[in-house]
Amino acid sequence: MREWADFDTIDAEGGRTLKISGPLTVSSVGPLDHRLREIDEPLDVIDIAEITEIDTVGAWTVSRAAGHFDAELRGVSEKAERLISAVQDAKSEAAIAPPRPGPVERVPAAVGEAVDNFGSGIKGVVGFFGAVVSSFFTLIRHPRRFPFTAMVRQFEVVGVAALPIVGLMSFLIGIVIAQQGAVQLQQFGAEIYTINLTGRLSLRELGVLMTAIMVAGRSGSAFAAQIGTMRLTEEVDAMRTIGVSPMERLVMPRILAVVFLMPVLGFYSSVLAIIGGAFIANFALDIPFWTFLLRVREVVPITDLYISLIKAPVFGLIIGIAGCYQGMQVKGNAEDVGLRTTIAVVQGIFMVIVLDAFFAVFFSNLGWD
Repeated sequence: MREWADFDTIDAEGGRTLKISGPLTVSSVGPLDHRLREIDEPLDVIDIAEITEIDTVGAWTVSRAAGHFDAELRGVSEKAERLISAVQDAKSEAAIAPPRPGPVERVPAAVGEAVDNFGSGIKGVVGFFGAVVSSFFTLIRHPRRFPFTAMVRQFEVVGVAALPIVGLMSFLIGIVIAQQGAVQLQQFGAEIYTINLTGRLSLRELGVLMTAIMVAGRSGSAFAAQIGTMRLTEEVDAMRTIGVSPMERLVMPRILAVVFLMPVLGFYSSVLAIIGGAFIANFALDIPFWTFLLRVREVVPITDLYISLIKAPVFGLIIGIAGCYQGMQVKGNAEDVGLRTTIAVVQGIFMVIVLDAFFAVFFSNLGWD
């Protein structure tokens, strides 16, 4: 059973005296401290001769009460004197909570900090991109250092393993495009243009864009988590110590794999989306499956395929750099790995959508409509 500290107030030699008894420790001093704060009469002496145990919290409670009542401490043991002296030496006048500046100071400071962080982030990404380019030309000059085995492994992880999920997603998206497009075009008696809508939208935009989003969520996050974990376990530092470049062994295989595979995955996605559109058109619009596919070949210009193949490696480069850069920035603990992984996915998807909007305007101005 827990024993609580207690006190009595008596008139003794020296004046009004507060006699504290029992253990003055962190587990037993709580109720005593509240009761001491409710005393509203003056005290001349605080006697702690009858306490059975004391720790730093008890010493702070006694010291605070003595200072509040301006009372003399009596019956202080050697241990209590040492603890009370240490507590008084550590006393600070600083506020427990720092003062909160007003909005006039706080808002500009927050904006300045955000701008500084943005500038530091841009500087870091540009520097990392420069290191990637430098490592790429180094590998070209020294082909024996090229990590073929690691790159083949990344080809399998980024490309082959992603085929089922990318294919299923694209097939379903093709069904949605064709079904919704047919519903709207039927109002104008133009449901035959569902083929044009599905073919061009899949091959030019949605095929490569949705593939890039899937790769960013699947492979970009994996890059950040894998390299970030290696940073935590100091494997990256160990590679540098034995003269192995982490940029050549860890970063380059991943970036090259996603750059080379994005055009393949994008084209694969577009084909599956068109097949999905043909599948639903066969039932909803009574357009035969093979007629749909043959008509796609006639109405979709070859420039749409060129545009898709041009955008895909750029999207892959953005996803690879975002994942590997955030992985190399991991510091401290496992929580940072999760945070950097999330940032890698968000940055990758955001930059892919921004660049896709830029490409749409750019190719339209070139006359590739």
